[in-house]
Amino acid sequence: MIPSRLNAEDYYPLIEARHCDPFRILGIRSCDGKFVARVLRPDAAEATVILDGKGAKPQMLTRLNEHGLFEGEITGFSEGMPYTLELTSHDGVKWRQRDAYAFPAVLGEVDVYLFNEGTHYDIHKKLGAHVKVIGDVPGVHFAVWAPSAQRVSVVGDFNNWDGRVHQMRKLLPSGVWEIFLPGVHEGAHYKFEIRSEHGDVFLKTDPYAFFAQHGIETGCMVFDLGRYEWSDNEWMGKRPQIDAYNAPMSIYEVHIGSWQRIPEEGNRPLSYRELGDRLIPYVKEMGFTHIELMPVMEHPFDGSWGYQVVNYYAPTSRFGNPDEFRNFVDRCHQAGIGVILDWVPGHFPKDAHGLARYDGSCLYEHEDPRLGEHQDWGTLIFNYGRNEVKNFLIGNALFWLEEYHVDGLRVDAVASMLYLDYSRKADQWIPNCFGGRENLEAIDFLKRCNEVCYERHPGVALIAEESTAWPSVSRPTYTGGLGFGFKWNMGWMNDSLRYISKDPIHRRYHQGEITFSMLYAFQEHFILVLSHDEVVHGKGSLINKMPGDDWQKFANCRMFLAWMWAHPGKKLIFQGIEFGQFSEWKHAFSLDWHLTEQHSHKGLSRLMQHLNWLYTHEPSFYELDDSYDGYEWIDFRDADNSVWSFMRKSRTGASILFVVNATPVVRGGYRVGVPRCGFYEEILNTDADIYGGSNVGNYGGVQAHEHWSWQDQPHSIEIDIPPLSVVAFKLRNIAVSDSAACS
Repeated sequence: MIPSRLNAEDYYPLIEARHCDPFRILGIRSCDGKFVARVLRPDAAEATVILDGKGAKPQMLTRLNEHGLFEGEITGFSEGMPYTLELTSHDGVKWRQRDAYAFPAVLGEVDVYLFNEGTHYDIHKKLGAHVKVIGDVPGVHFAVWAPSAQRVSVVGDFNNWDGRVHQMRKLLPSGVWEIFLPGVHEGAHYKFEIRSEHGDVFLKTDPYAFFAQHGIETGCMVFDLGRYEWSDNEWMGKRPQIDAYNAPMSIYEVHIGSWQRIPEEGNRPLSYRELGDRLIPYVKEMGFTHIELMPVMEHPFDGSWGYQVVNYYAPTSRFGNPDEFRNFVDRCHQAGIGVILDWVPGHFPKDAHGLARYDGSCLYEHEDPRLGEHQDWGTLIFNYGRNEVKNFLIGNALFWLEEYHVDGLRVDAVASMLYLDYSRKADQWIPNCFGGRENLEAIDFLKRCNEVCYERHPGVALIAEESTAWPSVSRPTYTGGLGFGFKWNMGWMNDSLRYISKDPIHRRYHQGEITFSMLYAFQEHFILVLSHDEVVHGKGSLINKMPGDDWQKFANCRMFLAWMWAHPGKKLIFQGIEFGQFSEWKHAFSLDWHLTEQHSHKGLSRLMQHLNWLYTHEPSFYELDDSYDGYEWIDFRDADNSVWSFMRKSRTGASILFVVNATPVVRGGYRVGVPRCGFYEEILNTDADIYGGSNVGNYGGVQAHEHWSWQDQPHSIEIDIPPLSVVAFKLRNIAVSDSAACS
């Protein structure tokens, strides 16, 4: 070993890759009035410094040891002068590159201050991997937060995954490490090699990576997000002006990996581009206004359906690259379809390459498992009290809204975030500072996240999947609410599915299960949901929840979906429900599209189209969706016949009458009260032959009877209600007076 100018306190930590400040040593540094160059390249046999400028002669450095530390005095150098390294491998291959240790810090004090404060909402533009040109030198800037690490290095296919080569600079006291690597290009694979304070060395993913591998291969990939050119200016310009509460929202929930597959190509799922070619026209044809995608963020395990996310800033590489996913969103907007993403800020998996014990400490999670672990799911809970963690998550929500133009985020498992005792026994949780079970830090995070998202992106929808009676979930934070725009109506879903699964002969005893939802329907901005959770884990498909033979199953399903569309609240159904898939959903298999050729399945699909058409064209279906002014019971007391009727109203006073018959018995000559005289056109009959029904109906409509008051209404109509059906009537405008029309 040849002696170095370094003292032992620097020399040994450097060659053992445990030095916290390699930039003080490596590169060309002033030493006793002279300039000394140091290079640590274990893969090189020789290292030479070439100063920029005409006539500059190469100056070879001395290889001091077997660890690849080179050192030598440099003449003709002045502070800040550019230079190049010429390296020779052990088998004689030469290459030239700029020295990473010649570049100053990229991140400024304001960046790290705001990040540590938890308010750097553009943090994805600073941390992670970013293609940059510094001076005239192209490369990639890497930055990562790992405050407890003793040393952090970037490793990848550009340095043989050797953590000694590119040890990073720590920006004290922020806990952020960074380095600019000249010559690294887009597409390079990389990870961070971290040495913990206890000396353990491990590889970790980049939490802010824009592109990452899944499955066994877990490397990140450098990707430039600045290249894509959007074509959805018209959509994005109109979005902030839409009153979401008084606009139609019919959502088709999709799992990309199973919506449709290519059997002739090994049963592979569709790519993002193929999804644009097939899913968008289908959703447009079916009349849905929005697509909601189960999590697209990178996740290692297919069986988690995307709900155990590792790379929060990267769309999964299973189906294409980030720009191809952007193209899918872009094409949705050009077709007039909104895109909502499922987002999972409540928990993350324990995978060794992921966020768990990221720098050797519980960085993103809590140390105490009573606070930091979901026992049901085997996942870890974010530490919402840590500013940098809140910044990571809020920045991530904004990232998808800004960089991918998505129109909303459905926040998964909000109930698990709100309660410290969620799914825990009495001795397995820690009360908050007031002795309660509310997670005050999570509540603060949710409120702030919603505020920032709505402030920066008016017109988007923040949706809570929240299954408890927590008040004001979808009310503004300034009124004491959580600040979400909408809440999934889990109560309606549970009650209605329990009711519809009963044999019709018993439904007369359970009328309260279908009327109860109207006691709270306007306390929140609700979305009625029949999601993926209701068709997995042995619960069976929606069609198979229905009692009776096949004819009754389809009639029940048509009746149920029409009642759902008539009920106040926005709508969401999961893929396959629209055509009556019999099989329970399986994430690794395609939907049974061959069923759509059969009359009953095709009929259900046609009904779904018609419901969406009515929903988007008749304001009574969606205006005043969250107000008592938009709803009026006609009769809910006829439990013996399992019949109920109600009116939906628009802001202009127009209304639609709905009558539901939940039994397989035709109710002939059934009298229903109406507020006005005139001709009531039958605009919906779920028993129509075109939908697969028995075609019992009212020949296009009925005339109201003057002075035949009924059910507290001044007039009435006499109708035939088909079996297991919903019929809807709309009063047609006429030029003559009501009394003349009824004479």
